[in-house]
Amino acid sequence: MSQASTFISDGYEARVSRQVPGLADLHRMSAILLDERVPKQGEVLVLGAGGGLELDALSRFEPDWRLYAIDPSRDMLDLARSRLAETTTHIRWLEGYIDDAEAGPYDGAICLLTLHFLPLEERIATLKALRDRLKPDAPLVVAHHSFDQDDANKTLWLQRNAALMMSAGFDPEKAQAGIDMMKRTLPTLSPEEDEAALKAAGFTGPTLFYAGFTFKGWVSYA
Repeated sequence: MSQASTFISDGYEARVSRQVPGLADLHRMSAILLDERVPKQGEVLVLGAGGGLELDALSRFEPDWRLYAIDPSRDMLDLARSRLAETTTHIRWLEGYIDDAEAGPYDGAICLLTLHFLPLEERIATLKALRDRLKPDAPLVVAHHSFDQDDANKTLWLQRNAALMMSAGFDPEKAQAGIDMMKRTLPTLSPEEDEAALKAAGFTGPTLFYAGFTFKGWVSYA
């Protein structure tokens, strides 16, 4: 078993649930927003699908949706396949990035906890590639780290997020170390910048539907 597979199998879901406020509700809300426009047997593109948590939630919400799961990590996709071993006939798997995805067009798309890893230019390019693969007016649901980028407020929000993780049982030393790591490595945007990126990629009507300390989520339309 690879290092990534070991990490994933050793309490991955519990860790992510402590890191992301209301993760299960985020998944259910995302499904509800997609359901507003995706037909019963519609096709949904799931970018950053490794791990399988949102795939599981979408499959439970609407078993007839056909899901197209994309992730660059083979280990994460393997975990997703294992998690959904009983219900994978409606899922197609692809190891790669958005540019590797079929042209579609898809009835909707979802991208959770992924875009905060991408610098602005790459993020907009990814969003444009998503939009190019969606039917007109199809919904896109995104959620990721997004908070005030002013130095003082940035530190404050990261400290609040670390405190929430510690209150849920996360190791205090690791939670504090995460603050410095995020400052150094994550090209996070403010909520205003995130909405502007969606609009720059051609999406309309970005609407905030989820906010949990440093995490925000939007629905917008192709």
